[in-house]
Amino acid sequence: MLSRLFARTVEVSAHCDLPCGVYDPAQAKIEAESVKAIIGKMKDSSDPEFIARAVLIKEQRSELVKHHLWVLWTDYFKPPHFEKYPNLHTLFNEATKLAGAAGTKGTSDAGKADELLAKIDEIAAIFWETKKAA
Repeated sequence: MLSRLFARTVEVSAHCDLPCGVYDPAQAKIEAESVKAIIGKMKDSSDPEFIARAVLIKEQRSELVKHHLWVLWTDYFKPPHFEKYPNLHTLFNEATKLAGAAGTKGTSDAGKADELLAKIDEIAAIFWETKKAA
């Protein structure tokens, strides 16, 4: 046991958690489109039980949007990307906030869903530019 405690360590590094090619902003976009559709269905319904279920699902999907964005932000994009695209941190920050409590998770504002989708599209454009450059 002591030999493992004092064993020499080996430093390793990797670009991402898994081999590249597994990241795609489409995952966030699909969930955001789902959120927008749910907001539309909620507006068209007067059934309180349906609306309650829809709110729960909308909040879960909004959380998934945040998750998928965070994975891209923290696992895919690296310092050279942030140097080349200085607005990237701001885009991710704004997008995750739009999926959060002040955005689609906490409101039923279709305008917030549209803003979120636009931010995801901006992130996706940068993502695909970085994939072409690789």
